[in-house]
Amino acid sequence: MIARTLLALALTLAAVPDAAYLKEVQAWRTKHETDYRREYVPLAGLFFLEPGPNTAGSARSSVVALPNRAPASIGRFVLEGQRVRFEPKAGVKVSLNKRPLDGPVDLRDDGAAGGPDELTVGDVALWVHLSGERKTIRMRDPQSGTARGFAGFRWFPIDEGYRVTARFIKDPAPREIQSLNQLGDVDVMTTEGVVEFTLRGETIRLRPMTTRPNRFWFIFRDGSSGKETYETARFLYADLKSDGTAVLDFNQAYNPPCAFNPFTTCPLPLPENRLTARILAGEKAYAGH
Repeated sequence: MIARTLLALALTLAAVPDAAYLKEVQAWRTKHETDYRREYVPLAGLFFLEPGPNTAGSARSSVVALPNRAPASIGRFVLEGQRVRFEPKAGVKVSLNKRPLDGPVDLRDDGAAGGPDELTVGDVALWVHLSGERKTIRMRDPQSGTARGFAGFRWFPIDEGYRVTARFIKDPAPREIQSLNQLGDVDVMTTEGVVEFTLRGETIRLRPMTTRPNRFWFIFRDGSSGKETYETARFLYADLKSDGTAVLDFNQAYNPPCAFNPFTTCPLPLPENRLTARILAGEKAYAGH
């Protein structure tokens, strides 16, 4: 009887995360939620530009449709090849990177060094966003119905058993991969190999994208996708250490913004990153759908 009691106590203690680790993951989740509420929750428009002029304003005929409180016309976005120029309407107050704009300007997109340039009209922000190779205008509106109706984040309890050390298996050479996003556009990303780890007794391999030296980005599905977790994919970042390993903490796996916001473009997981194992850690499916 005493032995069984001691065993049960030991198993209970083993399941309780270390206090410092618990605090670390909770701090990460708090920062993630703060960043997402600022960057993605207020997104309220995604407008694909056609070659030539594209009108912008609250008028119903506008290609880039602003909310009703904005002026009927703020000007137009002109697409010429890969170049996007904004031509403001005379007399309308538009700012560029928080400074008053007084004439036409070429805009850097969010794939350019130092970009994107951000236009603001009142509390509405606009910038050039790349979906694959297509140029779009993305809009942020903190007063939109999407922002006001955001249902918040839901997480699995922190479980240290989902924090694993993976071995990096390097490819003969880095290579570029073409991957579709949810809108059917092609995103080009770099990969250098796969990682291999054991989770719940199962050996698993995942292919990360390299976002910068020694920084891995995982886009994956698992056996819980479409049930407990978001159906399309979840994201996870990890650093490659000098010893050739990377710590993957699935307690920090999170939903892409397309889980809750229709005005985003999110990459789809590669076939080799569509797992059968159920990973009940990190962020749960968005409750707002």
